[in-house]
Amino acid sequence: MKAAVVLEAGSPPVYGDFQEPVAGAAETIVAVSTAALSHVTRARVSGTHYSSAGELPFIAGVDGVGHLDNGQRVYFTLPRAPFGSLAQYAVVNSSQCVIVPDGLDDTTAAAIAIPGMSSWAALKERAAFRAGETVLINGATGASGCLAVQIAKHLGARKIIATGRNAATLRLLPALGADFTISLVQAPEALEESFQEQFSGDGVNVILDYLWGPSAEHLLIAAAKAGDAAVPIRFIHIGSASAPTITLPSAVLRSSSVELKGSGINSIRVHRLINVIDELFKATVKADFKLATRSIALADVQKAWSMEDSSTRIVFTMS
Repeated sequence: MKAAVVLEAGSPPVYGDFQEPVAGAAETIVAVSTAALSHVTRARVSGTHYSSAGELPFIAGVDGVGHLDNGQRVYFTLPRAPFGSLAQYAVVNSSQCVIVPDGLDDTTAAAIAIPGMSSWAALKERAAFRAGETVLINGATGASGCLAVQIAKHLGARKIIATGRNAATLRLLPALGADFTISLVQAPEALEESFQEQFSGDGVNVILDYLWGPSAEHLLIAAAKAGDAAVPIRFIHIGSASAPTITLPSAVLRSSSVELKGSGINSIRVHRLINVIDELFKATVKADFKLATRSIALADVQKAWSMEDSSTRIVFTMS
């Protein structure tokens, strides 16, 4: 079969031939139609993601949309190594498939699953979010962040604060549900002051962080300084688009009600993630979440690998 094959860690996959998978006990074969290029897929190919298997060669891709032998259209996640989703066929545990509802096309389902799940799972599974709370989304100008604004609104956030560096996208976020926006392109002192203003008054209940790095440092310090000690602030780290590390003064945790958690593949059981994606798909049909996509033939995988546009999701088509 044709697939995007990783021959060397750190190098883009090549379009070539790979043996077809054979299903084992409790597994199923999916005839793949579409699969998105996610940050997780890129990181696994580079060998830097914590879930990377490290064995070569392997097929890139962690999720996709396709059909079972009975014709059922499904989304699937975490295919069995060395088989990935960027191929004509994938093999996956049968429990890791979700029926794609009518009204949701293959491209949108493949594109929205991981970025939408990132905020849905962070809010519902890790933050125990309740309708009526205030959510701050750090890094809301990327595809995942834009979806997070819409999902927080859909789930009943009372107020949504969005941060980002892209001025043009920041201006669009109020139409998606953001009540207040903060540019990260400020001097550190001014940025921390902007954050402190949001933590005063009614405050912030949940922070979804897609960036880490300096902005996360300033957020945590501002939360410690200006947050109400009687109101816990649940800081949920999701991504590291800015930097992989931060410098965190110990006093931030000792002198505040900040609760620091991560949200990712190993922080939530797989069956819970499957439930999250099922809920997300049903909500997408109802709420019509907006997400920019770009379809590219799998044969052009090497060319697509060099494309960088955080606001648009690349979706590979197998035919």
